[in-house]
This record gives sequence, C-alpha cells and structure tokens, in this order.
Amino acid sequence: MTVDDGHHGGRAPARVVVVDDQTVVREGIVMLLGLLPGIEVVGSGGDGEEAVRLVAELAPDVVLMDLRMPRCDGAEATRRIRAEYPGTQVVVLTTYADDESLFPALRAGARGYLTKDAGGDEIVRAVHDVLSGEAGLSPKIQRRLLERLSEPEPAARTAEPPDGLTVRETEVVALIAEGMTNHEIARALHVSTATVKTHINNLFAKAGLKDRAQAVRYAYRHGLAKPPGRRSG
Repeated sequence: MTVDDGHHGGRAPARVVVVDDQTVVREGIVMLLGLLPGIEVVGSGGDGEEAVRLVAELAPDVVLMDLRMPRCDGAEATRRIRAEYPGTQVVVLTTYADDESLFPALRAGARGYLTKDAGGDEIVRAVHDVLSGEAGLSPKIQRRLLERLSEPEPAARTAEPPDGLTVRETEVVALIAEGMTNHEIARALHVSTATVKTHINNLFAKAGLKDRAQAVRYAYRHGLAKPPGRRSG
C-alpha cells in the first residue's frame, strides 16, 4: 500500500495522539512517527485519562493506545473515546498479544491492534486503514483472530453479560460478591484502585445498583458468582 503524505496526492496527514505510560517508549514512538509520511503527531499522554482529555481537546483522527497503564487502562479509555468521540479511531500499540489483552480492546472499539515490534510502515498502514474503514491489524493478530474464530466457544461464554456490562465489569462485580475490597480487586486484576472505582461506578450505573450489598445479590442473580453454600468442591 502506498501512503500519500500531506504534499502528494492531496491527502492531509492523519492527526495522531500517542498514549503510553513509559516516557522513553512514548517519546520514541513520537520521534518515529515524526519521520513518517502521512502522519502528524498532535499530542501525547501517559495514561487513559490523558488520552480521553487529549481527544476532547484536539479531536485527532487516530489515537495510538497502549493498554496496561495506571489510572485508566487502554481498553477503558478506548471504550470512552469511541462512545464520546466517535470521529476518533483507536489503534492499540502494545507489548501484549495475548487474548486477555486483545479481545477486550477490540470489544471496546479499537479498530487496529499492533505490537510494539511493528515497523514504521506497518504503523502508517494501520492508521490509514482504520481511517478508510478497514481493520488495522498486524498479520500476527489476524492469525490469532482466525484461530479464535475456529475454536469452539465455551457454553458459559455464549451469553452476553447482563445490562450491557463489559467483561471486566462482570469480573469486578464477581469479585465484589466474593467480599473483596477495591484494593484487593485491583491487585487481583493488576489494575489501579482508581480503575476499579471507575468500573464499579460504571456497572452500578448500568445495573441500577446503589451499594455493594445490591451488587452481591445482582452477581448471584445473574450467575456471575456463586453463593458460598453452592460453590463446588
């Protein structure tokens, strides 16, 4: 694929925001993108909260989004951006290609997914692919998606979470039902307590819950957790 820059073929450069919590990595990506045709870096940030703020302020075409970040992770930031600012596309650029990272990001609305060993040409291609309505996926990620589609889906996963909850929100309410505190949930899910609070606020709003006691009953009623007397083993 040939990528036109802003001076050839009449195509304006894609306006991009870079988000990564590691300063050296973020600055390196910004420097690399500055050398590539068809890309204009308009801002950079260190976590998901900054990503949402920068999108609100700058209205970029694309956010290159890391996933595992403090305060607000990349999947949650992607969900918020796609819900609030649908004119901005998200391409994940992360170290991780495991299912636990890949599928929540795609469900949140990311249209592209690259690992950090991607070359400059691959990043440019992904950015312009998502702006053209295509999926900007690396060959490795495309193969994993095809493999996953060919796998039989476990029966327990066929039902959609109730009330539009995300997978992570169902995990949080299940851990609440187990009696965990916010700090314990954060440790179990390897996220910050602020991210846990965001998930709790979101799931309480979606499910119409007022407190943790209601959350426990909700988890039992919808089969997201088993009451203590019914646990197997």
